[in-house]
Amino acid sequence: MQARSRTVTAWINAMLVCSLLLFIPQATADAAKTFQTQTVVSATVVKPSYDVIVAGTDPEGVMAAISAARNGLKVLLVENRPRNVLGGLMTLGWLNSIDLNKSPKISREFPARYLNGGLFQEWYNLIGGTSFDVRRAANAFAQMVRNEKNIDVLMNVRSMQPMMEANKVVGMQIVSANGTAQTVRAGAVIDATQDGDVMAAAGVPFTMGREDIGDPVSRMAVTLVFKLKGVDDKAWQKLKQHRSPGGGGSDGMSIWGYGDAKEYVSSDPTRVKIRSLNIGRQEDGTMLINTMQIYDINPLDPASLQEGIKIGQKEAPRIVDYLKKKYKEFATLQYAGTAPELYVRESRHMLGEYRLTMADLMNNRDFWDAIAYGSYEVDIQSFTHAYSGAIVMIPEQYGVPFRSLVPQRIDGLLVVGRAASFNTLPHGSARVIPLGMATGQAAGAAVKLAKDYKMSFRELSKSQSGIAELRKRLTKQGMDLRMVKFPKPSYAKHKYFSGLLAVTSLGAAVGGYGNDKWDLDGPSNPLRLYNTVQAFHRMFPEAFPNKFSMALKELPKEKPLSLKQAAYIIALSAGLEATPETALQVIIDREIITNDFIKGIKNQAKLTNGEAFMIVRGTLKAIANVEYT
Repeated sequence: MQARSRTVTAWINAMLVCSLLLFIPQATADAAKTFQTQTVVSATVVKPSYDVIVAGTDPEGVMAAISAARNGLKVLLVENRPRNVLGGLMTLGWLNSIDLNKSPKISREFPARYLNGGLFQEWYNLIGGTSFDVRRAANAFAQMVRNEKNIDVLMNVRSMQPMMEANKVVGMQIVSANGTAQTVRAGAVIDATQDGDVMAAAGVPFTMGREDIGDPVSRMAVTLVFKLKGVDDKAWQKLKQHRSPGGGGSDGMSIWGYGDAKEYVSSDPTRVKIRSLNIGRQEDGTMLINTMQIYDINPLDPASLQEGIKIGQKEAPRIVDYLKKKYKEFATLQYAGTAPELYVRESRHMLGEYRLTMADLMNNRDFWDAIAYGSYEVDIQSFTHAYSGAIVMIPEQYGVPFRSLVPQRIDGLLVVGRAASFNTLPHGSARVIPLGMATGQAAGAAVKLAKDYKMSFRELSKSQSGIAELRKRLTKQGMDLRMVKFPKPSYAKHKYFSGLLAVTSLGAAVGGYGNDKWDLDGPSNPLRLYNTVQAFHRMFPEAFPNKFSMALKELPKEKPLSLKQAAYIIALSAGLEATPETALQVIIDREIITNDFIKGIKNQAKLTNGEAFMIVRGTLKAIANVEYT
């Protein structure tokens, strides 16, 4: 989670403070004694069959189970990690500051409402703020599950594997904590594991990390959240009043900022560093800090995950010492440990019936089969110590299609949360937990509808009438599936918007928090174009088989990019025979650009970014037959 980009308006801050007074006791040690974390007790008897099995007890899985149960289905909620509470990343990864999907027009209701509503809103009203006490969150999840008589919970199983009949998942093979093996049949399975473990085991195709943009090795950094104690009201107010470079902000339970904290030099800068601080207050005189970035951790390798935890546990006390020395506001606080689990941002991305794209987010696209909506910034965290991460852009509102929950090839299975069918760049927005909880609610309702209609999920994903009924049912069950009206963003009105879509989809341009860093009318330069076309070879090696290189002396950073230079770089990238003098005619002949486009260029000796982006777009279309729309 990056430092928050959009400051919540004053009236929402006031309402949140009021809600805290209603829902949360004062943050003192005495108040902390008023409640304890409620551990989850596994069912003593697991039935031989259920209507649906939900794999994974992260928030997305909890909501899927509750949704299915409220739709009258018999549910088994099963977990194969060593957990004794519900809520996973929020309650054991200690990610207690929520990346909220704000409506383009924030509702003036109390408590404040955000996109999707539904079960997420029901849970959010119980925890009382933009950050929360992890015990209260765990208890809210537990209470919501306990209220549903149709849910059996099975924790700490040794293994859970999909049971297959041809290309259909028909249940799970489960080995319980005591070693008992059991075959449990089900009409459907919902994979809500963080990494899409069930769908991978079932043979669903997927990509890893940034593979879809030609980088199969890199993944966003993982984080180990740590805790500080001694946070009374006086200390909290001092923390909120701090002002540092890079800006920041706060509300009743959250602080984001301290941007100059990233000056910290770690014990191994290639493996771990910190960025600005995201701080969430708890009710027991503690606060949790999300700042650490740990590199080269394989989220699918238990040994690598354990290494990540050890790195974080070693580094956390050093970070706290640094904060105490650098900021007087931290001087009285004490280190109080690290989270039981790592915060992993990215691993598998399913290939579903539809894959969410950057063009969808940049167009703020609605879908006929939208079952949830997102609006969080496209937050690409650092994936190497040498790269600080980026906000690619901030959408107003976009839909998540039901088809993005339906895997290719395999039936009887839905996938929710961050492992659903999202390209890696839009995943930077769609991975946030509130949106994942909405996909969980939609999946639970879809299992019931598919059963009623005697349809497979794939058939349902292609049925206009079936999806219309699903959206109708979800609306009756508290979800808000309306697309808010808002003006078209200025970048989308630009005559070279189609070029911007192409370059941003390559991962070669960012708009930042203001959606303005693309600088479409500003001057381009040869090095920027050269770096952009390197993506051609990574993403489309068949169309661009020969990676080319140019002497950097031919690509001076300070020089503006001319049309002649651009044509030569493009011709070389596409493997076309050309000289600096003939390249322009060569790319015209290959229909990469047209004479009409050339006539529209303001200054051929000084191309703008927008004009360069259009040449990139034309190259992809002419050489690789790829368009981003």
